[in-house]
Amino acid sequence: MSFIKTIKDIPKEEYLAPGHRLCAGCGAAIAIRLALKALRGPTVIVNATGCIEVATTIYPYTSWRVPWIHVAFENAAAVASGVAEAFKIMEKKYGVKRPDVIAIGGDGGTFDIGLQALSGALERGHKMLYICYDNEAYMNTGIQRSGATPRGAATTTSPAGRVIPGKLERKKDLIEIAVAHGVPYAATASIAYPVDYINKVRKALETEGPTVIHVLTPCVPGWRIDPSQTITIARLAVETLVFPVYEVENGKYRINVMVKKPKPLEEYLKLQGRFKHLLLPENKWLLDKLKEDVKWKWERLLKLSNL
Repeated sequence: MSFIKTIKDIPKEEYLAPGHRLCAGCGAAIAIRLALKALRGPTVIVNATGCIEVATTIYPYTSWRVPWIHVAFENAAAVASGVAEAFKIMEKKYGVKRPDVIAIGGDGGTFDIGLQALSGALERGHKMLYICYDNEAYMNTGIQRSGATPRGAATTTSPAGRVIPGKLERKKDLIEIAVAHGVPYAATASIAYPVDYINKVRKALETEGPTVIHVLTPCVPGWRIDPSQTITIARLAVETLVFPVYEVENGKYRINVMVKKPKPLEEYLKLQGRFKHLLLPENKWLLDKLKEDVKWKWERLLKLSNL
C-alpha cells in the first residue's frame, strides 16, 4: 500500500479485532482501526493507559493483531523512544528489520500527563509516530476535564450549573506545540475523512524523525451523543471550523479540508449534551467566547497557509 485515493482503496485487513469492550459508536475505536490500515510492515504499538488500552485488552483477551505494549499514562512517548532506539541498534548490529513504532494516547495521556515525555521524544528526534485520540476529557476515569476540553464543555470537574457554565479555559493546541519542536510532520485528522486520515498516518510512518497526528474522536457517554451520530458530529466539527483538518510538513502549513462556507457553530453544539447549556440566553457570553476561539484559530491557520 502507498497512498489511497478513495474509500474503496482502503485495505481490508483488520489489525484491531472485533469483540473489544469499547462503546457502540466510539470515535476512538474508529480512529485506531483506521490508523492500523496504514501499516506498511512490522509495527510495534505502545499504548498509554486509557479507554483504548482498557477496553481492548481485558485479561486474558486482546484485540491487537500486532505487537503491543501497555504503559502508564505518562510515559508512552518515552517507552516508544526506547523501542525505536533498541531496534535501531539491533538493525545496525544484527541486520534485524526495524519496525515502525507508533505511540498511542488519549488527550489526558497526551495533552496533560504525558506531555513531558512527548516533548522529550520530539526534541530528541526519534523515528516514531505519536497518535493522540482526542475525546476532549478523561473519559476512562469519569469524564473529568483535561487540557483538551474546549471552552464551555460540561464535565464532572467542570460542571455546568449556577456557579460556572462548564469549562472556562481555552483548549490547548497540541499540534502547535509539536510544530514548535521543529518536527518534520504534524497533522490533525478526522474520522469523518478516513482517506485523508489513513494517508496522513502512512505519510508520518514514511517520514524520518518524530511525527504527531491529532485525531478528534467523539465520545458517546462523555459528549452525551447518540451512538449513530459519531461520524456526523466529527464531520460537523470540521464544517463549523471547531476542528480544522490540516498538516504541517517541514514548517509548511496546508489545509486539507477547506471550508469555504462554515456552518453555524450551534449546529455542532446542539447535538451534544455537554454543550446544551451554552444555547441558553444567560450563557451567550461564553458561547461568544467559544466562537471567538474558533474564528481566531481559523484566521491564523489561513495566514500560516498563505491563503
